[in-house]
Amino acid sequence: MKFVPNRAAILIASLLTLGSAGSAFAETQWHMPTPYGDTNLPTQIAYQFAEEIKSNTAGELDIVVHSGASLIKHPEIPRAVRTGQVQLGEVFIGIMGNTHPVFKHDNIPFLATTYDSAEKLWSAAKPEVEKQLKKEGMMLLYTVAWPAQSLYTKVPVNTLADISGLKMRAYSPSTSRLADLMNTSPTTVQVPEIPQAFSTGIIDAMVTSPSTGVNGQAWDYLSHYTDIRAWIPKNVVVVNTRSFKRLDKKTQQVILDAAANAEAKGWAGVRIKALEDTQILADKGIIVSEPSEELIAELNKIGATMIEEWKAEAPEVEAILTTFNQ
Repeated sequence: MKFVPNRAAILIASLLTLGSAGSAFAETQWHMPTPYGDTNLPTQIAYQFAEEIKSNTAGELDIVVHSGASLIKHPEIPRAVRTGQVQLGEVFIGIMGNTHPVFKHDNIPFLATTYDSAEKLWSAAKPEVEKQLKKEGMMLLYTVAWPAQSLYTKVPVNTLADISGLKMRAYSPSTSRLADLMNTSPTTVQVPEIPQAFSTGIIDAMVTSPSTGVNGQAWDYLSHYTDIRAWIPKNVVVVNTRSFKRLDKKTQQVILDAAANAEAKGWAGVRIKALEDTQILADKGIIVSEPSEELIAELNKIGATMIEEWKAEAPEVEAILTTFNQ
């Protein structure tokens, strides 16, 4: 049987070859796949991160950002970085929840629902996250938070009974479990596929950020946004440890400094972005409403269940929660 190479593999190999060729002329080119489009805050920060590194290394390290999952599909990015297929990449932390429970920390609903508490949770989880990444040959560079996740539907929602039996978008192990506990059917749909999935009836509802709704023009296919503020998830940018260690100490420090700047921009920018995008949803005709007391009570009960289930998965989870609750 004749072997036919995978087209994506050919493209990546070509890009990496070009990067190697560049290093012969005192320039190293790295490739950074990201899952989201250019209008998203995490992607904008990724471009700024890459530009800062290029500027502060006088062009000796050029990081090419490949946005919108154009180089590698979102679920495959961690493996691509781990194996050295690319040098670094950005991924939604919760997607790695099947790798180890510590990666689920910010997909647990109603554990940390304000930006201050989400930052505190990240401080508690970060050491454990770094330990797990190290085991997989990766190193943490920075994170960028998303606005709080809220409920999008085609109908008003006052209690969970209003969405019982609907098809709910899921994008991580935790969101699949949440959909189950809400008595909806979890259906995996990645961000670029959301508009078509709603339009064709593949999904009827989703819990996601106002930014995702704006970028996907949610007003074209649904009508209600209930601001439940269930959790505040993050993207994480990771680098292949071997690739990082091959760099000289000065270049390594440039990367670490740019990463610190990127994380600070993310935590400041997400607060502004959340307000702006929620207002855009309302301006475009989506009915934006606060959740009823009954709905919040139902969701808090689900959150408590998921926290207890999460605690049972690994001793590291207990350590995170103990630090967070101090």
